[in-house]
Amino acid sequence: MTRGNQREKDRERAQSRTGGSKGKPVKTDGLTPEQRRERDAKALQEKTAKKAAQDAGGNNAGGSKK
Repeated sequence: MTRGNQREKDRERAQSRTGGSKGKPVKTDGLTPEQRRERDAKALQEKTAKKAAQDAGGNNAGGSKK
């Protein structure tokens, strides 16, 4: 093999440039998965309620819908 350990050295260089973290970043919001689901569901309900109220109000500021 002609490359030798070049691949490993490149990985080490890339790791040192990015701060040394491997894999996906860890979420640090301090919530359990169940709490996160509840928070997201509530936000989605608020968003859909806002959208429904906007559609019911006849707001045409966005232009025509197709």
